[in-house]
Amino acid sequence: MRFYTLLFLVILTCLYLTVAQGSYEDCCLKYAKKPSHHVRRMVISYRKQELDGGCNIPATVFSIKRRGRQGRVFCADPKQLWVRELMKKLNKKSIG
Repeated sequence: MRFYTLLFLVILTCLYLTVAQGSYEDCCLKYAKKPSHHVRRMVISYRKQELDGGCNIPATVFSIKRRGRQGRVFCADPKQLWVRELMKKLNKKSIG
């Protein structure tokens, strides 16, 4: 009986570790190059990715509008001038 209990616990532990490894955070792994003017006009929102948890680079994640709904996202380096300008533009839109 002890053997089966021990075997059950080992199997349960292996399953737990397998599931834990498969759950990744929604993180940017690299930056996109400067997008075209057309793409930047379609950006509807952004969020900031900080250096915590599984995310290993700071980034600004922009969401692009696609046919009446939120569509793709792209990651940008928050230190870039065009990124800061686009963030300011989006902030002004949300206020006014």
